[in-house]
Amino acid sequence: MNSLLDNQQTFLSSQDKKPSENIAAPSTQSDTNSDIDNSQPLAARLRPQTLDEFVGQEHLVGPDAPIRKLIENNALKSMIFWGPPGCGKTTLARIIANSTKSQFFQLSAVDSGKSDVKKIVDIAKTTAKAFPGRRTILFLDEIHRFNKAQQDFLLPYVEDGTLILIGATTENPSFEVNSALLSRTRVFVLNRHKEDNLKEILKKAITYLCDSLKINEIKVDPKAQDHLIQGSNGDPRTLLNAIEMAVDLAIKSSKNADVSNKSINISLKNVEDALQHKALLYDKKGEEHYNIISALHKSMRSSDANASLYWLARMLEAGEDPLYVARRMFRFAAEDIGNADPMATVLAASVFEACEKIGMPECNVHLAQLAVYLARAPKDNSAYVGYAKAVADARETLNLPVPMHLRNAPTDLMKNLGYGRGYIYDHDVEGKKSGQQCMPDELKDRKYV
Repeated sequence: MNSLLDNQQTFLSSQDKKPSENIAAPSTQSDTNSDIDNSQPLAARLRPQTLDEFVGQEHLVGPDAPIRKLIENNALKSMIFWGPPGCGKTTLARIIANSTKSQFFQLSAVDSGKSDVKKIVDIAKTTAKAFPGRRTILFLDEIHRFNKAQQDFLLPYVEDGTLILIGATTENPSFEVNSALLSRTRVFVLNRHKEDNLKEILKKAITYLCDSLKINEIKVDPKAQDHLIQGSNGDPRTLLNAIEMAVDLAIKSSKNADVSNKSINISLKNVEDALQHKALLYDKKGEEHYNIISALHKSMRSSDANASLYWLARMLEAGEDPLYVARRMFRFAAEDIGNADPMATVLAASVFEACEKIGMPECNVHLAQLAVYLARAPKDNSAYVGYAKAVADARETLNLPVPMHLRNAPTDLMKNLGYGRGYIYDHDVEGKKSGQQCMPDELKDRKYV
């Protein structure tokens, strides 16, 4: 990176004649399809170049979505991309640069500092003088690794437009990015890729590999595809690296070394070897899905922490969505534990939020902690059972009137009609329990809990 900056800075500063006559337009420093290097990983070779090629994140790049609008209106602003690894943060930043013909530089906050930013600022200023209107985008990966002083250094250049900053982070920017810098940027949340997104990417990858390897057809066994999709955990890079390796393994195991114009079959074993883990028997849309979540639920209800961890592991390691598991455990905390330990619901809420923020595999330990806690917690389903009884009565009796003394009386007319008359303010009586009737007359003796 430093050599690139030094070379471009030397080139720009070495021009003696008028900039408009002698300085070539700065490069966007981004990939183009014509520059594909076959030695690069498949993910790099298939990196989308336009929004139309970009798969996923429809809430940001789909029709009438904010990032597409910013590009179409040529109204770039500094922004921060927050999302898990592999969700397309870098690719999207490069597409923005390509689409707006902006000069593009990329730094990683892990191994960069103020001096690197200063070099880019100097180039941006020189470029702006030579080519009025040409913008410079600084893509700062892992921006949360910059300390306060380093983030503060960016402020004046972001504010005056010298740099269009696109920061990328896997951490919550509310906690990791200075409020001053945060106020000058717009935060966009990127999500883990959905299964349909991964299937579309896989289809493109197979087409590309057929063309590049001169293979007539690549057939992927349905079980192998399911394992590939689930084992990728929403990360296209993992998927692309695995399918490339699986194809290579299948070719090497082929009896005929010359596979030109042949069909290659990708087996479950090819994918298992590529992903380096076995496919677990688990169908996210079939009976086994419901069998295993039922086993988890009932193991926690039976206070069996060991079985709870086993069934949890079966789901997560097979590629189940951690948010699905977290939702079911959140429900369990209220349904089976309830007021016997109200902290169970609090912990379940925290774990659900952790799963949203960091995803798999990092959140597996949060879910494991929750499973053990819920299994060991005292059990009380009175709220669940009581609510079911209340629902039955509500549906049976329909619209029973609210007792007059419980009704609010905000106007004199309502007071004169008896609204609120006879109501006892429980805080005014000894023990703070008046014992007044709060149910409709028809249900006054009904007990739910």
